[in-house]
Amino acid sequence: MFCYGIGTAVLAVAAVQLWFLAHLVYWSNFNPSSTAFMERYLEKPGARARHEWAPYHRISEHLKRAVVAAEDAKFLDHEGFDWEAIQGAMRKNEQRGKVVAGASTITQQLAKNLFLSGSRSWLRKAQEAAITWMMERTLSKRRILELYLNFAEWGEGIFGAEAAARHHFGVPAASLGPEQAAWLAAILPSPRRYDRGRQTPYIAGRIATITSRMTEAQIP
Repeated sequence: MFCYGIGTAVLAVAAVQLWFLAHLVYWSNFNPSSTAFMERYLEKPGARARHEWAPYHRISEHLKRAVVAAEDAKFLDHEGFDWEAIQGAMRKNEQRGKVVAGASTITQQLAKNLFLSGSRSWLRKAQEAAITWMMERTLSKRRILELYLNFAEWGEGIFGAEAAARHHFGVPAASLGPEQAAWLAAILPSPRRYDRGRQTPYIAGRIATITSRMTEAQIP
């Protein structure tokens, strides 16, 4: 009975992973209509979401560079995990005695956004790592960045670059300038706090940092 139970558990885990993999293979050529994160948001009473798909070539290069510079400078170089950044975050968290820094790559953030809950359990992190590994071997870097930019949250009920550009600046995603792109990248960690181009000293500093790094950011 013990062996039967173990075998059943292994088959169940394998089936779940194949379910994730099948979605990734499909999404290599077809666009998702929503994500787990969007669906959780829409479960709130009265919640509405704004989202419009924008293909990669219709998203400003400034935004692509700004997001990579702000969120994952080694995006093209790693295979889903930035081990140096992870070690640095662990040291900083140990020094502070609490979680004050993270090191999630764009691929890891997309894995969580597409499929997972917002919990911080070890089981959820393990599943995120597995999906990240599959994603890097199933999708191109260009496709990963395209999906990320189309489903990132950029305000209350604002999902994706096209909705964000129109909501905050009244322009399509293709027309975003460098400073607008840097502002959108700067608010990614807490997008609901900064509605319609709101500036704070912190955001101004982040924009300056991101802008200075954008020319060096490598994008697919």
